[in-house]
Amino acid sequence: MQNYVTEKQPLLDANGNIKNPGYSKKLVWEYSRNDIKAKKTRIKEWDYYYISDGRYALCLTIADMGYVGANSITVIDFAKPWQATNSDIMLFPMGKLKMPTVSSIGDCRSKAGKSEFTFENNGTTRHLYGYYKNYDKKKNDLTFDITIKDEPEETMVIATPFDTDKYFYFNQKINCMVASGWFKINDQQFNFDEKETLATLDWGRGVWTYDNTWYWGSLQTRLKDGSTFGFNIGYGFGNTEKASENMLFYNGTAHKLEDVDFGIPNDNVKGKEPDYMAKWHFTSSDNRLDLIFEPIIDRYEPFDLKVMCMIPHQVFGRFYGKCILDDGKTIELDGDLGFAEKVHNKW
Repeated sequence: MQNYVTEKQPLLDANGNIKNPGYSKKLVWEYSRNDIKAKKTRIKEWDYYYISDGRYALCLTIADMGYVGANSITVIDFAKPWQATNSDIMLFPMGKLKMPTVSSIGDCRSKAGKSEFTFENNGTTRHLYGYYKNYDKKKNDLTFDITIKDEPEETMVIATPFDTDKYFYFNQKINCMVASGWFKINDQQFNFDEKETLATLDWGRGVWTYDNTWYWGSLQTRLKDGSTFGFNIGYGFGNTEKASENMLFYNGTAHKLEDVDFGIPNDNVKGKEPDYMAKWHFTSSDNRLDLIFEPIIDRYEPFDLKVMCMIPHQVFGRFYGKCILDDGKTIELDGDLGFAEKVHNKW
């Protein structure tokens, strides 16, 4: 049984552990860095936005990982297909970025190396803007200005412990927000029309163990009748005995799923490497999700110093199959664009 939490309450107890592990559809837990009892170097805080109109995508991250922080940006052209990712690193931010303690309001600014990002949120509208000089291998400069609005009524929120005292994962995923704006590579501008563009926020706060492997999948789309639909699925984020983060989203309402398996070909097969560009088969233990995923591009940008590593396979592609809502309604996906990833970090 998964623990559904609906009442506002502090996230952590006096010892720095989660008081009431579970999931919610709203940000009911109250987070504060002052309540954390673990070392500051172990605290991880990030805001990751994914904006896409189905032809192009822009991924933006401000992250404070304790002993290292980063401004990260990815541009994807699904038609080619092509992607370029770059990150500027800062040392030992440890709270200096003053990441907001809630997702609903608050601003964050981060300057690192050749980049400066600003994420503003006045409680109604999110405004993301900034620049990254010499962003790609051709030394092109990149600027962006994105507006995001219409946050849905229900989202995915999870609070789970790790099997280590004072370590925890606190996260909200907000899918299917409406986005508009532009990004520019040198003088070439790419525009996002709000009639075609949606945005997802991955808002994470917590204290992480050193060596982790997680799986995460996300989708946001407009169905043929104009309805918005999306999902958030994943595992590997601490001890999920009390809750998983698997949810469907339909016109702003959340529908909880049980366990999900990503079905990556050759994953965890001894003597073989996962085949990330072959078809994946997603299934859920409650038989409410059955999807084939056809990859288009693997955003593989490893950073491996052995003692410290970030090895992500974030794969973008198209989903085909069915998702069943709480009331039994079946949503059919027919090539809708999303992504799924397997990430191994030592951080």
